[in-house]
Amino acid sequence: MLRREVRLRKEYLYRKAQEDRLRSIEEKKQRVKSALDENRLLPTEVRKEALQLQKLLEFDDDGGEGVSSHIDDEYKWAGVEDPKILVTTSRDPSSRLKMFAKEVKLMFPGAQRMNRGNHEVSMLVHACKANDVTDLVIVHETRGQPDGLVVCHLPFGPTAYFTLYNVVMRHDVPDIGTMSEAFPHLVFHNFTSRLGRRVCSILKYLFPVPKEDSKRVITFANKDDFISFRHHTYKKTDHKNIELTEVGPRFEMKLYMIKLGTLENESIADVEWRHHAYTRTAKKRRFLSVE
Repeated sequence: MLRREVRLRKEYLYRKAQEDRLRSIEEKKQRVKSALDENRLLPTEVRKEALQLQKLLEFDDDGGEGVSSHIDDEYKWAGVEDPKILVTTSRDPSSRLKMFAKEVKLMFPGAQRMNRGNHEVSMLVHACKANDVTDLVIVHETRGQPDGLVVCHLPFGPTAYFTLYNVVMRHDVPDIGTMSEAFPHLVFHNFTSRLGRRVCSILKYLFPVPKEDSKRVITFANKDDFISFRHHTYKKTDHKNIELTEVGPRFEMKLYMIKLGTLENESIADVEWRHHAYTRTAKKRRFLSVE
């Protein structure tokens, strides 16, 4: 089992390493193609390879543009099989964090929650892989207040790290009622950059494909790189109006890192993106949207 896991990991890393080379060839082919279509001079950087690139263009067909990436490998079963999610906490959780973990478990249809105990991260990840778990979600706290969320996609990654703000739990709202476990419809607002689309796919594939008549809606709305999480159910009051009921919990998330690996390889995994807070332009720049 361990040898197979190492072999699969090596194959995944090798395919990922080939991406840059294939992407550069694809970009050169597109430059040659656009120059020929528009009947203008070839760009100087592709003139030496123009004949070879033109031969490659002859074998291209419609719909086959672009380069298959490691993202295609990571989420190849998305939409085909329902995700299998395990929710757990950091070590020695407070009662408030345990309650929040229960609420997070209810957000994802079919998710399982596990008490952390003394289990190490490497043990957790190996157990998840052995049981075909697709995502491991870990919630963290500071002095009883939930303030961190880690989403680790298995078996190869990525791992996304979020900071949580303004957490309002269902336990804090009186007479809130029960939570529906129907597959929810998802709303993603203002994830327009390349990183935004990456974060959108990480969050989207935590949920199974909903049925058309589902009355449950989960919203991820991005504003200034803070992602607002809202959870509602709706019902039609008449043929024109719809009534929304907030189910909870509600919080804001801020992405601070994405790693190309799983949690047990955290120290050696490549960093795909990291938020640098103390640069001069940190407050002005927006990463998840193109404004």
